[in-house]
Amino acid sequence: MNLIKNPNNPLNKSISITSIFWIALIVILIIGNIFFISKYLGFKKQLQKEQSGIEVQNLNGEILEFTQLFIEKVLDTEAEVDFETRLKLENSVRNLRDQEILDQWNKFIESETETDAQENVKNLLKTLVNKIKK
Repeated sequence: MNLIKNPNNPLNKSISITSIFWIALIVILIIGNIFFISKYLGFKKQLQKEQSGIEVQNLNGEILEFTQLFIEKVLDTEAEVDFETRLKLENSVRNLRDQEILDQWNKFIESETETDAQENVKNLLKTLVNKIKK
């Protein structure tokens, strides 16, 4: 009982207003840091989603460019496809960095008969359309 009534006991000293102010300030700063960290993590997650969406759009654009070039230079022409056009198409299909599309392309260019070529063109166009993501 003597400990409680002793005025020199640290438990009996009153807390000063400045101490309360500093404690409140520290608590507010900690809460603020937690708030801003949570906002930062949310924005970071949203940014990653946006970046992956941009990558998908870029890939879709490249696929569409190749498809358009293929249709214009191969399907819409009556003449033999020249070397420069073949090279441009080959580089374009390789720049897509998609093995399935490249395999279909190789099947098309290795076609020995017109019937095989027509079937391989259909398969190539199906593959290109299926690769376009929404």
